[in-house]
Amino acid sequence: MPMKSTKDGKVEPGVAGAGLPDLSLIPLFEGLPSENYADLRRILIAETFVRGEVIFSEGDEGRGFYVVNTGRIKIFKLSPDGKEQILHILGPGEPFGEAVVFAGHSFPAHAQAMTKSRVFFFPRLAFVDLIRKNPFLALNMLGSLSRRLRKFALLIEDLSLKEVPGRLAAYLLFLSDSAQQAPVVRLEIPKSQLASLLGTIPETLSRILAKMNKQGFISSRGAMIQILDRQGLSELAAADRRL
Repeated sequence: MPMKSTKDGKVEPGVAGAGLPDLSLIPLFEGLPSENYADLRRILIAETFVRGEVIFSEGDEGRGFYVVNTGRIKIFKLSPDGKEQILHILGPGEPFGEAVVFAGHSFPAHAQAMTKSRVFFFPRLAFVDLIRKNPFLALNMLGSLSRRLRKFALLIEDLSLKEVPGRLAAYLLFLSDSAQQAPVVRLEIPKSQLASLLGTIPETLSRILAKMNKQGFISSRGAMIQILDRQGLSELAAADRRL
């Protein structure tokens, strides 16, 4: 089981002052009236977590939600025998734990810093007060939750209906599309964690990567993956082709 951080992150004093990034660039808050950003800065708390530090554990009281400022955060569940299943890997600008704003219950999964990370924490009660004053915040939150539910639906589809080669092909295409269809992508997480994200084991992932290399879909060297046959990967991801 993950160990809860004893310091619960390093809280940065004076975060409502100068030096904060433009909150309008965070998708969760984009499109709000300009005066609302000062209110958001007033309630947010910036915290820094070192690599491997647990931000919250499943079952912890949902006192608020978070937005990644820098670094990378892993959201995961643990089976009774301790097996880890990664649900999300989040980067800058992405929220997590936001469902507790409406539900007000405990966190349904674990959150852990994969790298040294700075996150913005928004206390639930203070945020709910802002929602009462500005319903646009609630609409933005609902939009974010809807997108998250869609991602969960796609994840369930991938894990239950697609074979592992299709899951990996879809993930590589996602990395490429996130970088404007870059022909070369970098695996930003270890292959052991990527295997967990894809619902498989490292040995199986290594065999599939080797087959993709051999059949000319990709050319990989360590964490760097060059996409050689985008159409072929698309067919694998859509289950129109087998490896």
